[in-house]
Amino acid sequence: MGGGPHARRISFGGLSGPHARDLLLLVAVVFVTFSMQFLPGLAFVPELMRLSSSVWQQGMLWQLVTYPAAGWGGPSIWFLLGLLIFYMFANDLRWSLGKRRFWNLLWMSAGAAALVACVVQVLLQSAGATGTTAFVLMQGQQMLLAIVIAGFALTRGNATIMLFFVLPIRAKWFIWIEIAFAWIGLLASGDFAGFLGICSAIGAVFVLLRPGRAKGLRREMRLRYERWYVKQKLNRGRRRFRVVPGGKKPKDEDDRVRRGPWVN
Repeated sequence: MGGGPHARRISFGGLSGPHARDLLLLVAVVFVTFSMQFLPGLAFVPELMRLSSSVWQQGMLWQLVTYPAAGWGGPSIWFLLGLLIFYMFANDLRWSLGKRRFWNLLWMSAGAAALVACVVQVLLQSAGATGTTAFVLMQGQQMLLAIVIAGFALTRGNATIMLFFVLPIRAKWFIWIEIAFAWIGLLASGDFAGFLGICSAIGAVFVLLRPGRAKGLRREMRLRYERWYVKQKLNRGRRRFRVVPGGKKPKDEDDRVRRGPWVN
């Protein structure tokens, strides 16, 4: 993989190796926009960046790609911890993939997730579910975390990560762990669009980092569908016929049929 001369000597942790200035800038933007939401006169800036129904109602299409950079949540130590965890994963992934591939992964995955979430929310509103909370699970650093953790799990699946700094777990299992966290968030908030947005971002990361594997999965799914379709078609054809013994004397007049193996 790419990543320049420092890529080989980076170890997971993101704090002991070289630091990418573009990544530090992203962390700074997330922190600044997070702070703006509590400052009178500046709260409109993160609001304009966050994903909302204004995408399809007012044409604010930039929100499809700006929402991950708008810090989200209340003033809590958990925000700083989440930002630190994001940087630890992102810095390692940034040097492993290289600058261009890393940023393409971020904005393409976030954009695909936003499109899916918006379509789902439009369908929910069309069905009358206007009271549901939308997009809270995927705003700001939450989406960034989902993308870089999935990317790290796919590129370094055999690495051991200390979950909650206590439990040693292989990195490849973190994809399922973050989906489980998103599911718990769905149960707590009712944000179905946000949940599918997180899942779509993970799927986009898989497609971008494992294009050959994704193509193989699509081919396998297509073949399975074709086999199922042919089987159903054959079953429908069989129900149109019944088998009767040919050449035998019928038990009564009602059972009398012409000789032959098939009768339509």
